[in-house]
Order: sequence, then structure tokens, then C-alpha cells
Amino acid sequence: MMRLATLLLLPALALAPACNGSAIDGQNPDGSAAVLAPAGDTAVSGPVDGISCDTHEMLLFHIHAHLAMFDHGDEKLVAAGVGIGPPLLFQGGSVSAGSCFSWLHTHDSTGIIHIESPVQRTFTLGNFFHLWGLPLSATAVGPLSGPVTAYLNGAPYPGDPTTIPLDAHNVVQLDVGTPTPAPRPYSFPAGL
Repeated sequence: MMRLATLLLLPALALAPACNGSAIDGQNPDGSAAVLAPAGDTAVSGPVDGISCDTHEMLLFHIHAHLAMFDHGDEKLVAAGVGIGPPLLFQGGSVSAGSCFSWLHTHDSTGIIHIESPVQRTFTLGNFFHLWGLPLSATAVGPLSGPVTAYLNGAPYPGDPTTIPLDAHNVVQLDVGTPTPAPRPYSFPAGL
């Protein structure tokens, strides 16, 4: 019976995204950075901050921002599938389909936040964390707690981190605790 259960589980493990492995000391067993928190296992019910989860991506307003996070100097990744309703279909470590797409979402754990909306407006990091279902403040980034140092495009961001704008090609870094890594630049892939 145990062998049958193992055989049934193997295909599911093969389809699971690589970054959802168990973390050891803040890292995955292979030494890579661990995901801050899973994307969630339920679809967004109703609009969050006026942002709906629609059956397809809305492309009237289409830009990208980047988010990097560090916990006492250790990198934490953004989960693949934030803002995308389950069941999630993974292809090559990237979410290619789901039951719905919020106007802010991630396809992979690179930190790229896709802003694909039927309206042009300023979205914020607070909107993204609300969709993710995680707290964000001057003392918390998801499950992490401690003083938060925020950077926007390489410069210190002195205000409330929830108000950081997710404008086209904005690069956001959140450092929790110390040490605080210097702001890291990010180059967007061609076409984004």
C-alpha cells in the first residue's frame, strides 16, 4: 500500500514548482533562496483594493515592477502565482494558467510583478501584499518582523512601504532587520 501511495505522489511532486521545497535556515535544501510565503491556495473572493480577479489577463494598462526582499541579509523570493486563482498550471517553473488573474500577479519567483489592468492607475506595494494576503508595514514583511528598510529605484524610501508605487520598471527592495544589503539593481528582460 505504501508503494502505491508513493507511486501516486511522484507525478504530483514532478509538477510542483521548484521553489516550494522545504526551507532550511531560510534557504531551500539546494542552497537557493526560499519563498517568503506561498501564493495561497484559494482564489481571491471579491475585489481586493478595487482589484478584481478576472477570467483572463487585462492588457489595457500593462507594465512591470520588481520586488526583492531580504530577512537579516538572506534573500526571500516572491511566490509564483500570487494573484492567480487556483488551480495553478505550472510550465517550467512558471504559472501559465489559473482560474482567474488579478490585475497584479506573478508568474514565477523572479520578483517581477505583472500589472495588467483594464484601467490606468497607480498601484502600490500595499495592493500587492493585500492580494498576497500578507501584512506589510514598517515592522513586518509577511511573516518576517523587525525594522523594515525600503528602497525604491536604489534610493531609500522613507515613507510607509505600503505606499510604494508600482510604476513601470520600478525596482523595490525590502530589508527586514540587519544586516541590510545595499540596494540591488535589476535589469528587466527584453520585452518587459
